[in-house]
Amino acid sequence: MATMEQEPTQGKVGGLVVEDLGVMITGKDIDIVNDIDLVLKPGEVVGLVGESGSGKTTVGTSLLNYSRAGAHISSGKVLLEDRDVLHLPWQQVRQIRGEEIAYVPQDPASALNPSIRIGKQIVELLALRGIGTDASRLQGARDGLAEVGLPNDDEFLSRYAHQLSGGQVQRVALAMAFLPKPKVLVLDEPTTGLDVTTQAMVLDTMAQLCRTHGVSALYVTHDLAVVANIADRVAVMYAGQIVELGPKEQMFREPAHPYTRALLDSIPHLSQARALTGIPGRTPAPGARPSGCRFHDRCSFAVDACAQAVPELHQIAPAHDVRCIRAEEIGHWDISRGTVPDSDPDKAREVILSVDGLDVFYGRKHVVHNVTFDLAKAEVVALVGESGSGKTTISRSIGGLHKDWTGAITFEGEPLAHSARQRSAVHRKRLQYIFQNPYLSLNPRLTIEQIVKRPMELFGLASGKEATDRVVELLDQVALGPRMLKYQANRLSGGERQRVAIARALAAEPDVL
Repeated sequence: MATMEQEPTQGKVGGLVVEDLGVMITGKDIDIVNDIDLVLKPGEVVGLVGESGSGKTTVGTSLLNYSRAGAHISSGKVLLEDRDVLHLPWQQVRQIRGEEIAYVPQDPASALNPSIRIGKQIVELLALRGIGTDASRLQGARDGLAEVGLPNDDEFLSRYAHQLSGGQVQRVALAMAFLPKPKVLVLDEPTTGLDVTTQAMVLDTMAQLCRTHGVSALYVTHDLAVVANIADRVAVMYAGQIVELGPKEQMFREPAHPYTRALLDSIPHLSQARALTGIPGRTPAPGARPSGCRFHDRCSFAVDACAQAVPELHQIAPAHDVRCIRAEEIGHWDISRGTVPDSDPDKAREVILSVDGLDVFYGRKHVVHNVTFDLAKAEVVALVGESGSGKTTISRSIGGLHKDWTGAITFEGEPLAHSARQRSAVHRKRLQYIFQNPYLSLNPRLTIEQIVKRPMELFGLASGKEATDRVVELLDQVALGPRMLKYQANRLSGGERQRVAIARALAAEPDVL
């Protein structure tokens, strides 16, 4: 990979142009996203941001002429050079996917075959795309893994996906997307599971790839801090529409749309305990969106006219467009919302969970060494470290999901059994686990109501209508609402699924999460 100091090779490809893209629910006259216009220039990264359920992933997958079950692309064009990807024969679309337009999914595990070793999967990818010779593909796989900061020795190449940490799986998926040297990258929150040092390295690699090879990239994320580091321009989505689009510096310095301002007001800062403000209400679902401006019922600047007609995306500054009739009237934005007092370090602590001298093993391999810490009631302890440092292994041992450990884990002074199956129902109820990957932690055959209700029934907390009412209350607390009750997990975005997982954990009324 070339360094950032090299001159960009702009002009090798023509980028990607999206015109009036619309996606609808199959069999119904209901828009999921509509009126999407974007230009991805060669060598440019465009950040697509917004709340969970705003339509970001739907737009991203549409660039590959793909829509999930129950939806279809209803209008628009996706122009790759002089070809409309939406109107090509399926054989050509299949050839374009991965080779000219690469996609990195939000759930990296879904991109890897669990029954094939990592090295073989990458070699097969190169062979499928006709890249290299039989002799050179293995070295290509090694180079691709090194490019994203992973080991490339025989031992690592012989591993299966389940033998890697979440961050390592994500980097393997990124390496496989980079290797064919595509013209366009669609990245659906590819650094969500990475630690900050690895994230910085991967983002730098992506920036080098785009700059050096003239690759256009659409970076789908809810993480505005990542967008601030990598994007050239930012598009903000709300309820299926782009509400603001402009250069990154201008968007972060002087956001014009009330929704963009509300998103920025919700970001915590590392340097100080800054007062944060959430956005009241929740993102409306397709078919339940208000008339006029879709944000007006949550907007503190709204007037009666905002509910009358859908505002057009119009220019308020060079290359800066906004979908708001009051954008020029609402005044300047100030990120300072005041500070909040930090917690008292000398306050009395009532310890509920203790970990003492924890050593964890995978077979003969010693992976966690002599870890000791405790957790008090009404307290948050953050366990941080780079990908593969043992954070999840420690949490799984505490949760009873990994039983090959020594040392002591006590709950209110009482030793916990190594396996959750050996623990009492009281201990299982009081200590709940929220998994890193929401795609694999929810039963795809059950409705959201059944998923969240299950802990209540299992621990005898509620049943019938009482349990359903409690489910509605919990979904409200995680900003989902009762409309989700009869949905299955495949109807939800990644962020919405994670909120269901949180609601399910809270349903057990635990003392420790």
